[in-house]
Amino acid sequence: MREYILHCSWYQIIVVGWVFFGGLYLGMGALNTLLSRYVLPAVHYGRPLDPRPLLPGQTRRELLQSAGSVFLFGIDMIFPWGLLQLGWAQLAMAPPWWQSALEILVLVVWNEVHFYANHWLLHTRWLRRFHMQHHRSVVVTPWAAYSFHPVEALMLGNVVMLPMVVHDFSVWAVVALPVVSLVFNNIGHSNYDFLPDAHADRWWLNGARRHHLHHACFHGNFGFMFPFMDRLFGTALPPDAADKHIDSWRARHARDAA
Repeated sequence: MREYILHCSWYQIIVVGWVFFGGLYLGMGALNTLLSRYVLPAVHYGRPLDPRPLLPGQTRRELLQSAGSVFLFGIDMIFPWGLLQLGWAQLAMAPPWWQSALEILVLVVWNEVHFYANHWLLHTRWLRRFHMQHHRSVVVTPWAAYSFHPVEALMLGNVVMLPMVVHDFSVWAVVALPVVSLVFNNIGHSNYDFLPDAHADRWWLNGARRHHLHHACFHGNFGFMFPFMDRLFGTALPPDAADKHIDSWRARHARDAA
């Protein structure tokens, strides 16, 4: 794979990026939808986190915006490929399996730090207008995972650049980063409680609960999948942060039904 990447032309690497990110997005979105909407409810495991209905046309908008993000992510592949072509970065040749596993762990942690910093910036008054496009999905779906304004897509899509400059990662670690990232991203936008017996949002793997709260409240819980950045900087939301919004909707719904 290392030799294939190095010998690709710039347009081939873009096409590979489109197929790679597009396939990941569609595959993970379909799998998550199948599990969270049909399979798990059928066996009475877990529950939806936000019972409010989707906005009219929301899924179509998420798919169209995500297609734009996939387009940009494919073009972004030129930059890490360019680092390799210029000799400013290298891919490790035949590293032991434990090194690749350790590198994946390091990149997952870096992804969390990188996302938190960029996500916090996207909530500042200077960049908030670009992030509002993503937050139109108040009740999240798996198809919102890549539903970004182009500026946000470019900010989040450069996560691998700095690590590649400072260390010669294995190709498997570099490829694993976007795969793991989308898996986590898709879980976070599932609007489904996959850990119903966990204690609120305190469990590390309860990213779905934490990100649901972020979309419902539009502030706090800036982390990606894990809570350590929000705990470190004091931006973690309480487990009941969205209750007032959902309770208000239930009250209006009951009045309308009556």
